[in-house]
Amino acid sequence: MKIEHVALNVTDPSAMAAWYADHLGMTVAHRIEGPAHTHFLADDAGTVMLEIYRNPPDAVPDYASMDPLILHVAFVSDSPARDRDRLISAGATLLSDMRLDDGSHIVMLRDPWGLAIQLCKRARPMIGLSPDNG
Repeated sequence: MKIEHVALNVTDPSAMAAWYADHLGMTVAHRIEGPAHTHFLADDAGTVMLEIYRNPPDAVPDYASMDPLILHVAFVSDSPARDRDRLISAGATLLSDMRLDDGSHIVMLRDPWGLAIQLCKRARPMIGLSPDNG
């Protein structure tokens, strides 16, 4: 099976969709008008989506208070340092910037709504590896 999307209840899906499109290269693949303001955001390959919406009967999680290791959205980055600086200029906040022993560079930020986002430049890319080569 293949993942189609991961859904997140957020405070301002319209503004968040615009920010993710402007700064993370995502595109709005589908939008559902109405009180939930649902947006399906596709990655730049068009293979995985985030669904963001505001569902008032259910509480929006306090993403900003969550440890980023509980929940984060990870993006492949060719230049985590450059993307880190660009995203901070666009309203993200830095949580950590690590260089791992294997040569990977991992940056953890929070978007302007508190959701943790991770920038990954792996020494050995994980995307495209077969299960027995990972």
